Amino acid sequence: MSSSPIFTRRGTLLMGAGATALALPGVAFAKPQVGAAAPTFSGVGSDGKPHRLADYRGKTVVLEWTNHECPYVGKHYRSGNMQALQKDATAGGIIWLSIISSMPDSQGYVSAAQANDLTKARKAAPSAVLLDPDGVIGRAYDARVTPHMYIIDAKGALVYMGGIDSIRSTDLDDVPKAKPFVKDALKQLAAGQPIASAVTQAYGCTIKYKPTA
Repeated sequence: MSSSPIFTRRGTLLMGAGATALALPGVAFAKPQVGAAAPTFSGVGSDGKPHRLADYRGKTVVLEWTNHECPYVGKHYRSGNMQALQKDATAGGIIWLSIISSMPDSQGYVSAAQANDLTKARKAAPSAVLLDPDGVIGRAYDARVTPHMYIIDAKGALVYMGGIDSIRSTDLDDVPKAKPFVKDALKQLAAGQPIASAVTQAYGCTIKYKPTA
């Protein structure tokens, strides 16, 4: 499978795609691949409860890497686009997990209480917000930027990874103009159709990971 470019906030071109494995700090890991089993993970939510991917077997799961200080993330929350996607998905029985992988004292890092306050203030509607300050879940999925989006089907296979949409900008006016990759992928998955664009370019702010040993 060929690598797909990922554009960061600073315009750096990164490369993504590969094979499936679970990441551990300081340990080399393979990259996730559409069509293969999604990397397993467990984490603690801002609600204080444990969340494991295995707990959601039989349901579609959306993973959304987020950073409230990133203007690319802000574009989709200020426009209401992200909240609309979350509400439509969860209303249909989909599990939506927002994940924060920013290390402590870096852009986007929040405490559990701050994460809950952000959810309320932005009127967001994820199933849960997972706190990943050590970057274990993020590295398992090779998440590079915020927002970086992944869809896992009911059988536990990764069926989509990449951008939320097609226009790499922070301009709210671009949201209705863009091809809505995630929205389209969820519709196609629900209809039992092949996902037309299963791997796309993710764009946004580089995730500030905790250095590994």
